Amino acid sequence: MLKKIPSQKVLFLDIETVPEVGNWSELSDEWKDLWAKKIDKQLTEDETAEEFYGKRAGILAEFGKIICISCGIIVENDKIHLKSFYGDNESQILKDFNELINGKYFDSNVIFCAHNGKEFDFPYMARRMIINEIELPPALDLQGKKPWEIPHLDTMELWKFGDYKHYTSLNLLAAVLGIPTPKDDIDGSQVASVYYDDHDLGRIKTYCEKDVLTVAQIFRKFRGENLLERK
Repeated sequence: MLKKIPSQKVLFLDIETVPEVGNWSELSDEWKDLWAKKIDKQLTEDETAEEFYGKRAGILAEFGKIICISCGIIVENDKIHLKSFYGDNESQILKDFNELINGKYFDSNVIFCAHNGKEFDFPYMARRMIINEIELPPALDLQGKKPWEIPHLDTMELWKFGDYKHYTSLNLLAAVLGIPTPKDDIDGSQVASVYYDDHDLGRIKTYCEKDVLTVAQIFRKFRGENLLERK
């Protein structure tokens, strides 16, 4: 079934997210309280809401923001073209991404593919679009759609083979399949520090694009195809 999907219609993607503000002190009392209530049951006895904010706020769409969306499209001769939307203006990043997927190339038939995308990337983007008052593209507007009508592929879900308890990181799956690791510089836990402390968006963009390339390579492995070269 996977082999029947036209690879040119698959958009491989990855997002990088950070807490919406860099420091706990920048939050209003209202938002500090909302955060504390949101994560109350996740705290250990030795953790405070402030400490947990630095660790986890970036992965919750209500408290984080997108700073990079990287995309990959397979083109001729087993090559992949990568493109990134990144910066400090989340609204513009999301608008530029929408312009890409609503363009003539995909003709509204785009299929999103990400690692753990169904649990993280896809809903996160949809929530942040709603927050930024941006109309959802068809590929993220899932209301009323049947499961088989949703144009999403998830390499982690494909690897589960029906096992709902199994979690495999992108890095581990790449290693198992003999694909070069995308985590040869930073990992997800360091993105907020690189953004707020180092102000190095270029480094984050490069990291995000490596993840996209890895997702595409895994997709190729699942289909029994040759690995891709970057165009």
